[in-house]
Amino acid sequence: MTDEGRIINDFIYKQFSSAEVERLFDLYHISDSIISSVVNIEAAVVNTLHRRSEHFVLFDHMTPVPIINRYDTPQTLGQDRLAASVGAKSLCPDENLLIIDAGSAITYDFVSAEGEYMGGNIAPGLKMRFTMLQRMTKKLPLVETEENELIPLFGKNTRDAIAAGVIRGVAYEVKGYMRTLSEKVPHFQTFLTGGNAPYILNNVRTSRNETRELHFEKHLVLKGLNTILVYNKN
Repeated sequence: MTDEGRIINDFIYKQFSSAEVERLFDLYHISDSIISSVVNIEAAVVNTLHRRSEHFVLFDHMTPVPIINRYDTPQTLGQDRLAASVGAKSLCPDENLLIIDAGSAITYDFVSAEGEYMGGNIAPGLKMRFTMLQRMTKKLPLVETEENELIPLFGKNTRDAIAAGVIRGVAYEVKGYMRTLSEKVPHFQTFLTGGNAPYILNNVRTSRNETRELHFEKHLVLKGLNTILVYNKN
């Protein structure tokens, strides 16, 4: 929820219903709205948003966005990936951008300085890696880590060995993308977002020189959605 581009509140729901839409509109002065989801959206939610909003956008692959989408199959591109790319471009409009979204999966997307979304990659997320280690082996336990936990270079017990292997593996993956891209693009900014971003961030920042271009933006997708909403309204 934003006020002239400034996020004033955010909520997490296990299930978002039309009743929650009504409650939000009664609680806040909302004039315009946008909805995006990687799963099916209830028709009642869409209808309520449409009825209560002066301007409403149902974000899909046909929605106009302020960057050029060069993806071969735009209908299969995750809306969260495109929204995060738009959000990053709104913050650094004249820069090449690497956008890393660490959620259930980890996505790596590139947007050129000219405002063209050039594609990206999808990798397993942290929870997926921990879960598959436990499921695909006979003796390894399922490991959970704390957000601010500093991971050792080498674990001295099985739990720490798994934690270090997974989280440091992702951290090195991130730095590898940044290093490889720097060989091809003279200058770029890197944005890190997503629910698991703090786990990665704490273990990537080992060298100030290596991470001087790395920015953590918790609400990058929301900023992108707001930018798309304003773009369509105008």
